[in-house]
Amino acid sequence: MPFRRVLAAALLCHGVIAGPSGPVADQTQVVAHSAPRKLHGRFLHITDIHPDEYYKVHSSTDEDDGCHRGRGPAGPYGAETSDCDSPFSLVNATFDWIDANIKDSIDFVVWTGDSARHDRDEELPRNPDQVLGTNRWIADKFVDMLSDKGDKGMNIPVVPNFGNNDILPHNILLPGPNKWLQHYSHIWRHFIPEEQRHSFEYGGWFHVEVIPNKLAVFSLNTLYLFDRNAGVDGCASPSEPGYKQMEWLRVQLQFMRERGMKAILIGHVPPARTDSKMLWDETCWQKYSLWMHQFRDVVVVGLYGHMNIDHFIIHDKDEINIAELEGSEFGTREAMDDELSTQSASDYLMELRSDWAKLAPPPTSGKDVNDEGKRKKGKKRKDPWGERYHLSMVSPSVVPTYFPTLRVFEYNITGLEDTPLWREALQESTQSTANTPQKHLELRQSPPSPDDSDLDLDFETDDSITATKKKNKKNKKKKHGKPKNPPPKHDDPNLHIPLPPSKSTPPGPAYSIQPLTLTGYTQYYANLTHINNLNLTGAAATSDANEKGEDSGSWWGSNSDWELEWDGWLLRWRKGKHGGRKPTPRPAPPREFAYEVEYSTFEDKIYRLGDLTVNSMVGLAVRMGRPAGGKGVVDTSTTGGGGEWEEGEDEVCDNEDDDYEGDEDDEDDEDDDDSSDDDGEVETEKKKKKGKKGKGKKGKKRKQNKTWLHFLRHAFVGTLEKDDLENFS
Repeated sequence: MPFRRVLAAALLCHGVIAGPSGPVADQTQVVAHSAPRKLHGRFLHITDIHPDEYYKVHSSTDEDDGCHRGRGPAGPYGAETSDCDSPFSLVNATFDWIDANIKDSIDFVVWTGDSARHDRDEELPRNPDQVLGTNRWIADKFVDMLSDKGDKGMNIPVVPNFGNNDILPHNILLPGPNKWLQHYSHIWRHFIPEEQRHSFEYGGWFHVEVIPNKLAVFSLNTLYLFDRNAGVDGCASPSEPGYKQMEWLRVQLQFMRERGMKAILIGHVPPARTDSKMLWDETCWQKYSLWMHQFRDVVVVGLYGHMNIDHFIIHDKDEINIAELEGSEFGTREAMDDELSTQSASDYLMELRSDWAKLAPPPTSGKDVNDEGKRKKGKKRKDPWGERYHLSMVSPSVVPTYFPTLRVFEYNITGLEDTPLWREALQESTQSTANTPQKHLELRQSPPSPDDSDLDLDFETDDSITATKKKNKKNKKKKHGKPKNPPPKHDDPNLHIPLPPSKSTPPGPAYSIQPLTLTGYTQYYANLTHINNLNLTGAAATSDANEKGEDSGSWWGSNSDWELEWDGWLLRWRKGKHGGRKPTPRPAPPREFAYEVEYSTFEDKIYRLGDLTVNSMVGLAVRMGRPAGGKGVVDTSTTGGGGEWEEGEDEVCDNEDDDYEGDEDDEDDEDDDDSSDDDGEVETEKKKKKGKKGKGKKGKKRKQNKTWLHFLRHAFVGTLEKDDLENFS
């Protein structure tokens, strides 16, 4: 086949040109005339847009109206802190802002699902045309925004992902092939590589080499891992799509390792799992965690949405139990709601904090560990890079559950500045695919099957292991040596555990600074309270508990607003911070729409994150898990674990806004924050506390853990007041 036709076919497969129109010579001009781009070391994460075609400005945020009817405080760009979805005006303004401020300085986009409205209005039930229609609309907006004028091909890749509301009924996706996967194969035709279309239509998973031969983004179909998907049953049985997806992931990550590439994993529903709550089926969580540990040299990070709250999850390899994957009974965990609202989120976050209190603190840079990971006294640290852990980061949403939010990650591009990019390197990537061994091509194009003999291999094809086997076979008299890094032992013939990194392999980009390590992120938010410029009358509605005098009340309610059901905490409809109020007869026009920086990890003086490596995030988590005051043993009275902090590690905060103080309700807490220099006064105060114990009186006020409260403020995108934040402590 002539070279021009090969190149044109590659352009069509990768979505650079759309459709077989015009002569081949004309199609090849698309790349020839494009301005060369360089890597910027930045990418955009956008999630949970939830556009609502029925949203009505100045409608009521009450449950029966849902921003579709009545008269109330629904703003021109959305009703912040309510359960209403996004008006089209917010979606258009968001894309306009990205177009003007971000698109020319990013290398790719990850879009983690939920691009349809919720099915919450009984008078306006969703239908397939609406769900697919808004998803098609968002996909087309990405293509239009990221293409040169008059050019149908995108300059940078977009990696989309299924949300649990992108199907009908929500949460339930049956094994593929099915009509939903077929529809999205067409809607996402610009984003899914041609050679992976068959695999996508089979299971909804695929990957994109966003930096050819360097970095791939894997789009996981988390609906097949989701505990609330009643159409599937976990990841243990070879007949289940969850099992097949994990096998596909295992095979593909091994290919990444063999090619010297790295991977970012994305999904909609995060692998959230605490002592009492979970989002994934336990077999899927166990297998995923095992895969992440075995491929810790390949995987950079996992990025997710769905939960609306800004936070991160640290997974510990010590939680992996091979016996559970072999069919043993699991412990009982409560399934969390589809999306966490504020009070259920508080319970979940408090459990995360309890888990963080048990983490082993990372080595203190420059104090007790040298560059080789050895203690200065000569003792080698067992895990200097924190490789027992892996990281999932959960971004907040565009839908104004709190405030609309976008996140731009930055990553290390040292030595990659002149790397061929996604669009400009299509010729090279096409040739690379043509030279790939046929076995690999077949596995890429076909979904994994338990009957596939290739999947029975535990990837014991590492050069060192292969050489060892040949050597032992040649000279049987010599003592048989063991593989350098064998996989864990197990008896399940359906469980194919990948090999871990070779012991000679240096830590991956998730653990040490190197090319593709995440260095930080900047979070942007749209302050709708300011932008909507609502001139409202009447008093805001309060919680039922407040009206009864049971609680101070706030827009997000109180514990009395919740009912414990079999499937988790259920909240009555949230009217939002302006609920119950109405606009004046002549409402003021909205102010100019814009996103602004909420915070940046590069500049945040409380987080003090030099990068987003696992040790950095574990260090932040441990600081939040310890008691206020910063000295002594981490508070693990309810968890039984913990580590020790050295003297001089007190929490420092120069920001007056974060100098929180609160009531000390737990009489057993050590008073680490007494600042009196008079030992007698401190001792007297302790005696007073001891005397008050059991009498129901509040003790002396003490400072709260500033980092924890700072984290909570960001978790809810700055929508909670100081008193509300202190209720979480």
